[in-house]
Amino acid sequence: MDRFDLCVIGSGPAGQKAAVQAAKLGKRVCVIERSEVVGGAAINTGTIPSKSLREAILHLSGFKHRAMFGESYTVKERITIEDLIYWCQHIIKAEIEITRSQLTRNGIQIFRGEGCFTNPEWIGVVHGSDVQGINAEKILIATGSRPARPGHIPFDSTHVVDADALLRLPHLPRTLLVVGGGVIGTEYASMMQALGVKVTLVEGRNRVLDFLDSEIGEALQYHLRRNEMTLRMGEKVVKVEVVEAPANASSHDGRLVEATLESGKRLRAECLLYCVGREGNSKSLELGKIGLSADSRGRIPVNEHYQTEVANVYAVGDVIGFPALASTSMEQGRLAACHMFGYDSETFRELFPYGIYSIPEISMVGWTEDQLTEQDIPFESGVAQYREIARGQLLGDVDGMLKLLVHQDSRAVLGVHCIGSGATEIVHIGQAVMALQGTVDYFINTVFNYPTLAECYKVAALNVSNKLAHM
Repeated sequence: MDRFDLCVIGSGPAGQKAAVQAAKLGKRVCVIERSEVVGGAAINTGTIPSKSLREAILHLSGFKHRAMFGESYTVKERITIEDLIYWCQHIIKAEIEITRSQLTRNGIQIFRGEGCFTNPEWIGVVHGSDVQGINAEKILIATGSRPARPGHIPFDSTHVVDADALLRLPHLPRTLLVVGGGVIGTEYASMMQALGVKVTLVEGRNRVLDFLDSEIGEALQYHLRRNEMTLRMGEKVVKVEVVEAPANASSHDGRLVEATLESGKRLRAECLLYCVGREGNSKSLELGKIGLSADSRGRIPVNEHYQTEVANVYAVGDVIGFPALASTSMEQGRLAACHMFGYDSETFRELFPYGIYSIPEISMVGWTEDQLTEQDIPFESGVAQYREIARGQLLGDVDGMLKLLVHQDSRAVLGVHCIGSGATEIVHIGQAVMALQGTVDYFINTVFNYPTLAECYKVAALNVSNKLAHM
């Protein structure tokens, strides 16, 4: 019978980083993975496939360069689902191999199968008809999440799909209904739009991605509408069914999806992508055997150290809920591994960045204007438009912007918000300055390479400094 210091259930970003960290601390570690390949949803169905899809679309459609060469510019005249899958599979295979290599070269043993608790120190691994037991001092749950699939939505892998099934469609739809204006729904809606698919996005709230700074959120909606996406805000879908297409309707197989809204409107398209919520993968763990339970969405409660109510059992990543980002899941895994074995570790918990890979991409760190106003914190904002920056002109992106939020008295940087090319990269400059408690004067007094998007920080800093000087 195998005995380990740590058994990790799940090999996604959270589980992988926890396992490697524990191995670096000299612990004997194993990972249980139910799929035939490692990497979890992040590599196989979620983060990496969706971002690979985005890059393929931006390249093949010529979308990035239309501001320079015209709206009709394209690299490939007719883009097929096979083109996109080929691009994505190449990257997915590389990431799987990198993850597998990182685990094996750190001496981490991989068990194939479904993990389930027998007691707080025993995990059963079920693989087909084979069952084996693993004994571990510490156990970490990193089983991730899956798209929510409500019973009243008729998923069929062709006309009505979730995000995991989108790349398995037999062909690209000419029209698409996207239900849900969260991160996943907005990302896929904007990608499909860039391919020339006629997209309608339905969102129950009054704004997509309502956690964003309102100015950035409004800018995103402007871009989506300008590119001919139809936004149905403040609307809820109450019924979905597949119907026969009228004789004059565009349809590959003579059928369409019809969505009925709460207001009575009916919308039709060749395909409907349902992106409302995700559920933690905790059902098969048999948590009741160790006195634990998940909430109605499969999420496991933990304390600030990612420790469950059972002292030697930890949980990290999507299975614990917010913020459910690959980046934060990795850090949670590292921190949990350090804590369980008594090693001190620090992180900047309040300064994790958001990266939204819509077209255009968005990133943010820190406070939003709405949050600062609600907390009665005096602030001023400074903005740099990409059209002012030589690099923006070189990239053909004249619509992007970077925004700084600065405390009126201390001049501390409180928030960084960016929309446009490279947003998810350049946000980290502001993140570092905020973590080191820097002020806006750092950006004024430093030198940035020219021409780069990083220059936006100096332009925005000068903009806000001028405002503060005239208060």
